[in-house]
Amino acid sequence: MTTGPHSGETDLDRLLAGMTPVLAAGVYVFCTTPRTDHPARARALMTLHEDEGLTLILPEAEAGDPALRPVFRCRRITLTVHSALEAVGFIARIATRLAAQGMGVNPVAGYFHDHLFVPEDRADDAMAALRALADEVAGRT
Repeated sequence: MTTGPHSGETDLDRLLAGMTPVLAAGVYVFCTTPRTDHPARARALMTLHEDEGLTLILPEAEAGDPALRPVFRCRRITLTVHSALEAVGFIARIATRLAAQGMGVNPVAGYFHDHLFVPEDRADDAMAALRALADEVAGRT
């Protein structure tokens, strides 16, 4: 495998200290449909083919078709540090911190950043927990 200047950070402490969470505007939902060609696919933030059907993460306003069966009203937090896809322990530490707050998280890895989908009504709590974790690791507290 080739790695290079765009392969991202792997050092756990640097990832945690530099993760700078950013809360995106709007509410998202997770949806599913058996149709891999559903028109909502073009508007999805993410799609994943599973054996049971196509999973889509959509802005809530785009999930009006009842056939999509939207669930989990959530907010998206982007961790702006460029994390390597092979980084070890980054999401585990974050999920552990959020679990300690009684909060589930659905992480999605992009090429450059990790994105966290947290319950819509707990977004501010998640942001505070993530900032506190980054500050602790960076020695800013």
